[in-house]
Formats: sequence, structure tokens, C-alpha cells
Amino acid sequence: MRVAIVNDIVMAAEVLKRLVLTIPGCEVAWVAYDGAEAIDKCVADTPDLILMDLIMPHLDGAAATRQIMERAPCAILIVTASVSGNVSQVFEAMGYGALDVTAMPVLGNNPNSPGAQKLLHKIKMMHRLIGKEAESNVAAAQSALETMSAPAEDVPPLVVLGASTGGPLALNTILADIPSEFPAAFAIVQHVDGPFAENLVSWLNEQCPLTVEIAREGAVPRAGVVLVAGTSNHMTLTRSRRIHYTSQPESSVYRPSVDVFFDSVAQYWPGKGVGVLLTGMGRDGARGLKNLRDRGWHTIAQDQESCVVYGMPKAAVELDAASAVLSLDEIAKEIVSVASAETTPVGGAT
Repeated sequence: MRVAIVNDIVMAAEVLKRLVLTIPGCEVAWVAYDGAEAIDKCVADTPDLILMDLIMPHLDGAAATRQIMERAPCAILIVTASVSGNVSQVFEAMGYGALDVTAMPVLGNNPNSPGAQKLLHKIKMMHRLIGKEAESNVAAAQSALETMSAPAEDVPPLVVLGASTGGPLALNTILADIPSEFPAAFAIVQHVDGPFAENLVSWLNEQCPLTVEIAREGAVPRAGVVLVAGTSNHMTLTRSRRIHYTSQPESSVYRPSVDVFFDSVAQYWPGKGVGVLLTGMGRDGARGLKNLRDRGWHTIAQDQESCVVYGMPKAAVELDAASAVLSLDEIAKEIVSVASAETTPVGGAT
């Protein structure tokens, strides 16, 4: 895998270069010291992955990400000195197509430090994603689930959304158009590092009329509240309609996995609802969306024109998993229309 490095600090760029070269099969394609230089180099020589700094002179990482994804798209990992201190810029970059974000390791030459190991893990994960490595154990793990559904009872309609690359802005666009009093429960799986989920929730709460919360272990989806997967483990729904986190299947490239959550919802949510698969690289969520559709749910895939990356929705369309293929601006209206028809009195958790 050819990795490019964009960082305005020479020492930081050198640290990243040395870390990349410790990964078997990785080489450094080029180094740029600001966003404008990165665009020119990327157009001339598009790498497999860019490690993109966020705060730089002349052109910052978010703006550079936008232009690169328009002119020479490739995988981009934001590597910034302060994730929590640059939340708006991080989500802007992810909205333009950056896959993920992680903190820049403390400058030094120790590849075994916790920060360096976390970054190396992210790069290796990107390598697997870019290589479209099969998730051989995911289907096997899911086929082992019981197929018996929980008994039907009075519950709110549930809206489940899965997203990856470009997801934060897509989610914001949809949730901003849902009325605050709307009597449906919402649950989101966004491919994002567990600790960063808190920042995603805070950001969405600032933008949307609905209440957005981290989905805590044991929480029950409830009307008017948006629960967001809060760890790198997979979020699932149990027979008692409670949120549960699991590390299985450990082989999954996508963490948390949309497929794992959608499959558990199809099995255990006693009512009906709406499943939505948004922009993202890969195929995660397509099989789970098909499972929901087969159980009578209304399922939506985002259309190609409004996606940052038309990977996950495309896979869903190919599986005939989507009842409707809609532009991003149409999805909220469809959710409100369909979920309103499904609304029943809310009952307590079992």
C-alpha cells in the first residue's frame, strides 16, 4: 500500500514516515507540507492512503480533503494533534470523504508507544478496507443467531441508520429535518473510533432538534431519542430490546458493524420500522438491510449522486435490499411518512 503524508511540521511528517515504513507491504508515496501541495501531488500521483493533518497554513486538511475527493479520490485518514479541539473541522473533513480520524502520536521515535500503536492499527485497518478483505466470519457468526423473533407488543417504530465515509454530514442533514416531537426511536451505527463517538453526539446535538445520546449498555430505544453506537465493539439489540455491545465477530473489518446491528434488530425488534444505509466505503450494512426488508421493514439506500462514496448503498441495491433509493435531501421526508404510518402506543421494555 502506497501511503502519502500531509503535515506542515517537518518532524511530525518524519515520525509518520518512519511509522508507515514499519508496516510490511507499505511504502511512502510522497510527503506534502500543506493542503495545496497535497492536492497537486495527489492529482499527479494518487496514493492508496493519505495521512492528512488538519490545521495547516494556506489550505487546511478539510479543504484539501474536499478537493482531493473531487479531483483524485483516495482513502484519507485525518491525523491531528487535537481531535477534541477541532471537532467541527474533523466532521467537515469526514463529510467530504475522510474515512476516519485519530490523534497524532507524541513526537518521538518509539513505534511501541500507545499513540503510535493506535495509529498503526488504523493504517492496517485502512489497508484491509482498501484491499476489500472479506469478512469471512461475519456471515457465519450471524447465521448462528436464533431466528425466532420476539413477541409483538406496543412499541414505537424504530429508525436504524448505518453510515461510514461522509456519514456525519449525511446524518446531520437527515436528523435536522426530523421534527423534535416525532414519535419514533432512532439508532445509528457510524463507522468511527469509539472515543470519538462522544464528539459526534455533541456535534449532532448542536445541529438537530432531536435528543442525541450515546447508546449505553442496557439502554432501550425510545421515541424522540437518537442513540449512537458508542464503542468500537459491535452494537446489538437483545431480545429484551436493550442495547448490548460485543467484540464478536472480531474478524470484522468494520467496527462497529452495521450488518451486526441490523441483523439483531431484524431478529429482536417486535415492531416494524425504517432501515437506512448511507454513504460509505465497502459493503457493510447491505446484508443487514436485506434482512430488515425480508422482515417487512421499509428500507432506504442513499442514491449515488448524493453519496460521498457509493459503496455501501450500491451493495444494498445490488442485493435488492432497498425498498427505495433516494437522494439525501429526500430521506428525512420518507422516514417521517413511513414511520408515521407505523406509529403505535409505546409500551415498556420486557
